[in-house]
Amino acid sequence: MTILFVFSLIGCAEFYGKRQTRYTSSVVEYLYGGKEVTVIPTIPRLSLPLHIGVAFVPESGRLAKANKLSEKERIDLMARISTKFRALPFVKDIEMIPSAYLTKGGGFTNLDQIKTLYGIDVIALLSYDQVQHTDEGMLSLAYWTIVGAYLVKGEKNDTSTMIDAAVYDISSRKMLFRAPGTSHIKGSSTLVNLSEQLRNDSSNGFRLAADNLVINLQGQLNRFKEKIKEAPKDYVVEHKPGYTGAGSMGGTFALVLLVLGGLGLWVGRKKK
Repeated sequence: MTILFVFSLIGCAEFYGKRQTRYTSSVVEYLYGGKEVTVIPTIPRLSLPLHIGVAFVPESGRLAKANKLSEKERIDLMARISTKFRALPFVKDIEMIPSAYLTKGGGFTNLDQIKTLYGIDVIALLSYDQVQHTDEGMLSLAYWTIVGAYLVKGEKNDTSTMIDAAVYDISSRKMLFRAPGTSHIKGSSTLVNLSEQLRNDSSNGFRLAADNLVINLQGQLNRFKEKIKEAPKDYVVEHKPGYTGAGSMGGTFALVLLVLGGLGLWVGRKKK
């Protein structure tokens, strides 16, 4: 029995010698279904305060049946990312959209349905790409003993993760901005605990990537504000009924945008 167990461990060591696993999801595939679809964005009308949705796009191919992230993990990650949006004074509400409401290749038709269902104006579509490499180190020679397979950390693990947030104005079909978040985890494990360690590294990789995305999101928001100021004719910013503008983009930012937007429209009419 002991001999059979040792040989089974050797077989596992050979199987795990070098391995790479990759899990991805794609905003482009979700919006356009992998087909050449012509979508012509129009000028976004951003009505303050904004009602924003956050959602993970569906996985594709075989991953659609073997999701890397559980729904609980998705909700936890969306909650981390939503904190940055929720802190913005010109944002009214954040809706974390369950995965069941996004259909594979659903595109803007699906987003229109979500917009009606949740009453959102803008949505942050989250996608990810995670790659895990496993390789045996010299210490794996100790797997020839039963104790070595349990105690010696001979498996070297690398986990690289990226989460990308593409923020769209649903009605205009225009992407307002995007922000990526990345992480890289190096670790090691015993042969027996390899699967458990890879799961832990995967979970931590997504968490750290989400934290990095939150940091980058602030920079992208600031750039987006500057872009609106530089090209007011490309964006229309207005207030919803009853909104006083007290929670505007950066204090008086929305008021400035309204003035610039009105000026841009006036100049446009004068040229006609």
